[in-house]
Amino acid sequence: MTKNIEQEKQLAAKEAVKFIADHQIVGLGTGSTAYYAIREVGEMIKQGLDIQAVPTSNKTKELAESLHIPLVDINAVQSIDVTIDGADEFNRDLMLIKGGGGALLREKIVASLTREFIIIADSSKKVAVLGKFKLPIEVIPFAANYVLRQIQSLHGSGAIRSVGGKPFITDQGNFIVDADFGLITNPSQLAARLDEIVGLVEHGLFINMASKVIMGINGTTETFSREG
Repeated sequence: MTKNIEQEKQLAAKEAVKFIADHQIVGLGTGSTAYYAIREVGEMIKQGLDIQAVPTSNKTKELAESLHIPLVDINAVQSIDVTIDGADEFNRDLMLIKGGGGALLREKIVASLTREFIIIADSSKKVAVLGKFKLPIEVIPFAANYVLRQIQSLHGSGAIRSVGGKPFITDQGNFIVDADFGLITNPSQLAARLDEIVGLVEHGLFINMASKVIMGINGTTETFSREG
């Protein structure tokens, strides 16, 4: 099963990079699926592709540099032509849960600047209703307990993500709360409520941002577009 999942990720990545062209600004996502797309871009650079890339995390930056992908500071660009990233879940309306890799804040900033935001995924990521995967939420450490109480007031529960017994720290120096709201029947409404919480920096609900999802399945790919 794991082998099939990895193959699906690779197939989706190979299809997604076809949307990249010379002289574009390209956003590079974070995580195990985005990794395959970054490797593909590295190969395209070797073949003469002329782009500049914006990484969504320090880990992605290091990988891109190792593949000699030219990078540009996000504050030096007005917009991004194409971004390829992964997702933890997506539904038929192309609403997403992202942030399993802990880079959701930078990922959402990059997505917000992007003209064509392409999600690549294996077939396990497609769901009828979001919420089986816990919702990552980035919080300022000073406000962590307050935000946890506010999550409870929204009928959810949450815990600060830890690694080796210590809080996971994002590239921006914040904590990640992994929140459980059960199945999220109205993602837009929940996103709006979370946006109102002071000290909550960003959440992993990506609403009306993806232009398409390319999913690997059964040795090929299937593409879902927001236009249907």
